[in-house]
Amino acid sequence: MAARMKLKLKTVFVLYFMVSLMGLIYALMQLGQHCDCAEHDLPKDRAISRLQEELYRLQGQIRQLEKAKQPEKKQPPKSSLSTIFVITPTYARLVQKAELTRLSQTFLHVPQLHWILVEDSPRKTPLVSNFLMKSGLTYTHLNVPTAKERKLQEGDPSWLKPRGVEQRNEGLRWLREDRKTEPGDNGQQGVVYFADDDNTYSLQLFEEMRSTQRVSVWPVGLVGGMKFESPVVEGGKVVRFHTGWRPSRPFPMDMAGFAVSLRLVLANPDACFDGEAPMGFLESSLLKGLVTADELEPKADNCTKVLVWHTRTEKPKMKREEALQVQGLGSDPAVEV
Repeated sequence: MAARMKLKLKTVFVLYFMVSLMGLIYALMQLGQHCDCAEHDLPKDRAISRLQEELYRLQGQIRQLEKAKQPEKKQPPKSSLSTIFVITPTYARLVQKAELTRLSQTFLHVPQLHWILVEDSPRKTPLVSNFLMKSGLTYTHLNVPTAKERKLQEGDPSWLKPRGVEQRNEGLRWLREDRKTEPGDNGQQGVVYFADDDNTYSLQLFEEMRSTQRVSVWPVGLVGGMKFESPVVEGGKVVRFHTGWRPSRPFPMDMAGFAVSLRLVLANPDACFDGEAPMGFLESSLLKGLVTADELEPKADNCTKVLVWHTRTEKPKMKREEALQVQGLGSDPAVEV
């Protein structure tokens, strides 16, 4: 039946094209002939213009017919995708807005993403509030300050104390409260990912994690003093970890190297990050309450592709700015950077 319809459409199209073409040829033949009819006394340029319009119309119809013959690619409805809830801790510094801009413009390309941005602050700051309102993303803006005894002091190495603990836990708390109000099974569909604001993310990473059943894992580039750290996969199972520091940890992975099913987070309300965990054990403090190592789901082609990088923006040097401020010539503080 479909073949007959296709043949019929093709026949009609050929006949129509031939008749139209004959009409055009006849009209062109009449251009140089004398006629008493007022209609045929039109100047040649106007007649040519009409013929061009007719030609363009026929070309448009040809394009529409060709388009109609091509099967349409069916895209899954947006609502059928699992939501990726991304929890990001952030804190005030000179490069904060630059980091958030880069990250948000990656997220804009990820369908069905909900950004949970948590400030390390006793209150929501205008910079972050205004930034989120203009971001074009679905978001939740939270804030909770880091306890004073857990804050890094000026000159402390970044590894001395775990960072973003209270903020990630606040994001988990909000998710558990918010999902309670969602009716039915759909309220538990989704994936939770912890994305720091200074990392670099491939769009492919988010599609990899979207099918997470419990905890999915993948390599992270430029971390731990190595080109990459990664789970090692044999026979589709994680059997050990490629890492240069304390591979005996329960889960020797970077924060950017795993995602957790929302259903699993909701089913384990006490699972959280331990701010008192020893150095390098922060990820393990959450995961050990959710999953065992043999239940991990390797992604990124069995953990052979790097789709996220632990990049860091260099701290800007402000010596000239400070010198100008002493002279009263510093940059306008009203200009948001």
